[in-house]
Amino acid sequence: MADWRPSLIVSDIDGTLLGSDEVISDTTLAELGRWAEAGVPLLLATGRPPRWMLGIREQLGSGLAVCCNGAVLLDLESFTVLEEHPVTTDVLREVTGELRRREPDTWFAVEYGDQFRHEPIYQPRWDVDAPGVSLATLEEMVAQPVAKLLARHEHLPREQFVEMVAEVVGDAATVTNSSTDALAEISARGVTKATGLARVAAERGLGPADVVYFGDMPNDLAAFDWVRQGGGRAVAMANAHPDVLAAATDVTDAHTADGVAVFLASLPR
Repeated sequence: MADWRPSLIVSDIDGTLLGSDEVISDTTLAELGRWAEAGVPLLLATGRPPRWMLGIREQLGSGLAVCCNGAVLLDLESFTVLEEHPVTTDVLREVTGELRRREPDTWFAVEYGDQFRHEPIYQPRWDVDAPGVSLATLEEMVAQPVAKLLARHEHLPREQFVEMVAEVVGDAATVTNSSTDALAEISARGVTKATGLARVAAERGLGPADVVYFGDMPNDLAAFDWVRQGGGRAVAMANAHPDVLAAATDVTDAHTADGVAVFLASLPR
């Protein structure tokens, strides 16, 4: 693949594109700019909801972002949601009911639109007092479709909890994880970063062989599989989760060392 070059750059955000200061470095912005001038755009693929994308928009100005692990396609420039693939109310009730029965100390939150609602006992790590954040009962939260259901446990180890959630959910929905906490992220059945990425690529007449994808956490694995199996490059950051490192075609420097820019600079333009 010595002469291989991408037609689409896709990157996760946290732990990948951003440094430890939550900023895209000047080095990375400059490298992305050079590729954009060569006709190769950037697509973001993140577990973040749209409400967490304003700071990214300020740094990039424009572009598309696959948000909520594939459930939402966001136009950064207009800050408009172009597509949504929500979890239905029937599935929400089924999944939350089964999880609560299996592990009573599982607490829930939901993302939809620009809103984040959580049970009073659920302990969010960020945006505790931000606009759009509110308390709700579980009954209220499952009364409408949502982009993402979050299940958290304060005492179980992360891997054990996420595996338990996946077992309970089965094929009713899609379970992933992008946190060091015991936090399971639940999307509609079949919805992943890979499905969101594939739709955007297809609209441009591109396939996995045209894509370089950068990621660091288990919620990137579906996209890694799609890219790798189709002949593209699935690039793990040096700081990535072990499962992501194992699934990668390539490994680059850590997010704190401009790993995305380092790898892109090594490719022919």
